[in-house]
Amino acid sequence: MAGPGEILLSIRGLRKAFGGLVAVRDLSFDIPQGRIFGLIGPNGSGKTTVLNLVTAELTPDAGSILFRGKEMIGLQSFQVCRSGIARTFQLVRVLPHMTTRENVMLGRLFGCDPTSPGQAAHEADALIERVGLSRYAGMFGAQLTYIDQKRVELARALAMRPQLLLLDEWLAGLNPTELKIGIGLIRQIQAQGITIVMVEHVMEAIRALCDHVVVMNAGEKIAEGSSEAVLSDAKVMDAYLGADDAAA
Repeated sequence: MAGPGEILLSIRGLRKAFGGLVAVRDLSFDIPQGRIFGLIGPNGSGKTTVLNLVTAELTPDAGSILFRGKEMIGLQSFQVCRSGIARTFQLVRVLPHMTTRENVMLGRLFGCDPTSPGQAAHEADALIERVGLSRYAGMFGAQLTYIDQKRVELARALAMRPQLLLLDEWLAGLNPTELKIGIGLIRQIQAQGITIVMVEHVMEAIRALCDHVVVMNAGEKIAEGSSEAVLSDAKVMDAYLGADDAAA
C-alpha cells in the first residue's frame, strides 16, 4: 500500500478516440495517496471517459495507467475493482429489484476483500447507516428516490474497501442541506485513508474539498494546480463561460 503523499495513481499519455472524435488526448497527471483530487471541465470535455478508462469500462488507444505501480491497462473491470479501485456513476447504477442492503452487500462480496454473506450483511448495515439510509435498508432500489439511489451507490462502493474512490458527479442534484452533508461525508471518507477523485460541476464542493485540480477541455488538460489557482485561471474561465463572458 502506498504511504501518505506517495503516488497512488499515475496516468501517462492517455488517449481515447471514438472514430474521428478524440475524447481524451495525451492526458497525464499523478494522484498522491490520501488526497481529494478534482477532475473538472465543461460538459463533453472527457472527464467521465477518463474514469471509464481507469476502471476498464473502456480500453485506451494509447498511454499508461499505473495503480500502486501496477499497469491497469489490459485488466478486466472486476480485476481493477479487486485491485482496490471503486466508483460511482454519473447515471446511477443500482439494481432495482434488490434491496438497499443487498445492493451494498454486493460490494463487500465482490470487492477487493470478499467475505461471507453474513459478514457482508453486517458491514452493509453499518455503511447504510453511515450514508443515512437505515430506514430504507429493506426497500428495493426501484422504490428509492434518485438522491437515495446515489447514497446506495456510494455505500456499495465503500463496501468494496477501495484505496481509490472515483466519484462521478456524486454531489450533483443535492439541495444545500444535502450538499453540506455530502461534503462532510467525503471528508470522513478521506479521513479513513481513502484517496478520492471527484468529477464534479459543483464548484463550492471543489473549493471546499480538493487539494489539487486538473481541468480538461475538449479532451485535453488545460490547467492543473490548487483549486484556488485553477478556478481563477483565465483559460479555465474561458472554457466554462466562453471568451466573451469570461472577459466581461
